Amino acid sequence: MRTEKLQAFVLSTLDYGDSDRIVSLFTLEHGRIKAFARGAKKSRKRFGAALETFARIEAQVRVKDGLSGIQQAEIHSIYPRVRADLAGIAHALYACELVEVITPEGHPLPRLYRLLAAYLDRLETGPAVESDRRFFEINLLNILGYRPSLDSCSRCDIPFAESGALLQENNELICRACTTGGQALASASLRILLACLGTGKFGQIILPPEICAEVGSLLDNAVAAHADRRLKSLEFLRQVSR
Repeated sequence: MRTEKLQAFVLSTLDYGDSDRIVSLFTLEHGRIKAFARGAKKSRKRFGAALETFARIEAQVRVKDGLSGIQQAEIHSIYPRVRADLAGIAHALYACELVEVITPEGHPLPRLYRLLAAYLDRLETGPAVESDRRFFEINLLNILGYRPSLDSCSRCDIPFAESGALLQENNELICRACTTGGQALASASLRILLACLGTGKFGQIILPPEICAEVGSLLDNAVAAHADRRLKSLEFLRQVSR
């Protein structure tokens, strides 16, 4: 057992007894870990408001297999503007829950850590919009190796022509030479998703509403296929976005 100073995002918390909490953290150094915070509900000196969902913190953690232990935590950013906006809260909760349900435990993912940081910073400085959510999703799927093939047919490996692709029930993208059934995705939609992978900066690629609507099924299905449970925050996000 060793004590380390970790950079982390609070993904979720679970009250344990009268004063303790079990905290899910996404750390730069170790990826996703679970940690026990003794006295977290009572000790403002050791934790303050640091153990709130989607807070970015620096934490002293006794790291071990299974359940680690948080000794102290300090706030790096609490994202106050996000917390004052219902749509911002919905998007931030969704991003954190998605990371929690789709990443392996104890596996460092520094690129994904930076992506989550960039997304929350984006939410803090501007409105919560679907374009940024879809940008986050396609880059997350790409980092984890879960991204659908966007440039060539999953069956024949021939590059998609200007006629685009057809989305199948198993979330494969197939060219029109291999099948005639499925949801049509225009070549422009596929190109803009590929363009999202060429930059790590939010706001450089804007997905118009019609493209967000078209690629929504592709990204939603890809997320659902690799998440280990249904995302509770997704329904809240959909309600807020109506």
